[in-house]
Amino acid sequence: MTPLPTLPIPGRPGEDAPDGRGRTGLDRVGADLHGNPDVTVDRVEVTSDGWHVLRRTTFRYRGRNGQQTSQQRETYDRGNGATILLYDPDRKTVLLTRQFRYPAYVNDHPDGMLIETAAGLLDEDSPEVAIRREASEELGVVVGELRHVFDLYMSPGSVTERVHFYVAAYGPSDRVSPGGGLPEEGEEIEVLEIPSSDALAMVADGRIVDGKTVLLLQWAALAGLL
Repeated sequence: MTPLPTLPIPGRPGEDAPDGRGRTGLDRVGADLHGNPDVTVDRVEVTSDGWHVLRRTTFRYRGRNGQQTSQQRETYDRGNGATILLYDPDRKTVLLTRQFRYPAYVNDHPDGMLIETAAGLLDEDSPEVAIRREASEELGVVVGELRHVFDLYMSPGSVTERVHFYVAAYGPSDRVSPGGGLPEEGEEIEVLEIPSSDALAMVADGRIVDGKTVLLLQWAALAGLL
């Protein structure tokens, strides 16, 4: 009887076998962290081969009592991002976007249509380059001088993303195209130019519920820009 050929054992997608985007070695991210002497990373596993990376990490944590406990955390790695609030200091308006967000829709938002500041992932660009690109694609604006506000972790319990926040002044002449996003990427973005006072009122009454947008509007109001 002829023995059946031995088939290779498939690797884990994203680790020793390519994931859906052809990536390998994703399990090595975080394995060599040494910045916190109370944390020892034992194992990193890739648990999803989707567009972004879901990892499960097993680590030992030494508490204040000196005892070590073994813990596991899942982290969602979608890369870092940038966002910008564009405001017109003369006409007292802001430029925002409105688009459908399924995660909000499935979590009790009535229609999933969120009003937001322009934003996007860095995609290996610097934050300044990325946010100029996003402002052009989403709002049709050529951004002049940028003002960096802060860098924040938006959901540090599970998402690795750090968002770079900016504000910039604009005027009617800076709007060089309709904006609206990239149709080839499935984007369908409505551009909203509204009075600054209306935008702040929309935060107060719950019509604006996007975190990054609320932060930038309230920061700009406290800074006297709106």
